[in-house]
Amino acid sequence: MRLQDFTEFDNLEFLAKQIVEGFITGLHRSPFHGFSVEFAENRLYNKGESTKHIDWKLFARTEKLFIKRYEEETNLRCQIVIDVSSSMLFPTHEKNKASKLAFSALSGAALIYLMRRQRDAVGLSLFSNQLDLHTPAKLAKVHAGLIYTALDQLMQTRLSDSKQTTDAAQMLHQIAESIHKRSLVIIFSDMFDRNSPEEVFSALQHLKHNKHEVILFHVTDKNLEQDFNFQNRPYKFIDLESGEILKVNPNELRDNYRNVVNLYLKALKLKCNQYKIDFIEADINKSFKEILLPYLLKRNNLY
Repeated sequence: MRLQDFTEFDNLEFLAKQIVEGFITGLHRSPFHGFSVEFAENRLYNKGESTKHIDWKLFARTEKLFIKRYEEETNLRCQIVIDVSSSMLFPTHEKNKASKLAFSALSGAALIYLMRRQRDAVGLSLFSNQLDLHTPAKLAKVHAGLIYTALDQLMQTRLSDSKQTTDAAQMLHQIAESIHKRSLVIIFSDMFDRNSPEEVFSALQHLKHNKHEVILFHVTDKNLEQDFNFQNRPYKFIDLESGEILKVNPNELRDNYRNVVNLYLKALKLKCNQYKIDFIEADINKSFKEILLPYLLKRNNLY
């Protein structure tokens, strides 16, 4: 279940369904057999509650009391936050490979499909150097359709002359204040930011201070962006956000580049651990299982 396996399709909700159904099938064949994935339309009756909405037909079959769930009821409010800055369009010219942004959009769609199956409300926030889209968490089908449309547009996004820089620090502060208290916030970002690392860490801490649970998916093409595995020949590297050009042979700076990147990632992981934020390395070359399983584990811990 890798991104390359789905690039020939154009129905985002259908793609999301295929990813989730395949994941769940694999889940029950794996050591996670028996892992709880609830799709019930009823919940157990709690002593002292009103009996008005008890499902008596279900009681007749099971001799257990269940409460009927209605459209406005939800288990969890989740906000999916996606970095849509120009750096997320990398890699731009790799044959048969989609971008970090496309990976994030399809991952978000799969999570939405899974959340709706579990009757969890979901909202979507898209940011670059501004908050491009922000919707509250809802369960309604129409709302989900609007989010799928926004994610589908991200799937079709290509590099343009318009450079979108990243202001993750300021945008995460804004999102932290604008969503429902005690939400689950799922962030997809390559964490390339014009601000200092300390400012980004402060924004992540703000989310936790407001009682949100946070999963940070660090979206990257690990082979190229972290390991810097380019061929031994001259390249012209272009900063997708500033347009700055650097002509260099990768062998000349590979070791130094790796050291700088690894130091930043080490600091980011350390801060996430201190703030009790789940940090997940989301390599776009790997399976969507790397996205769906951390979400289910987090949700299982919350309920």
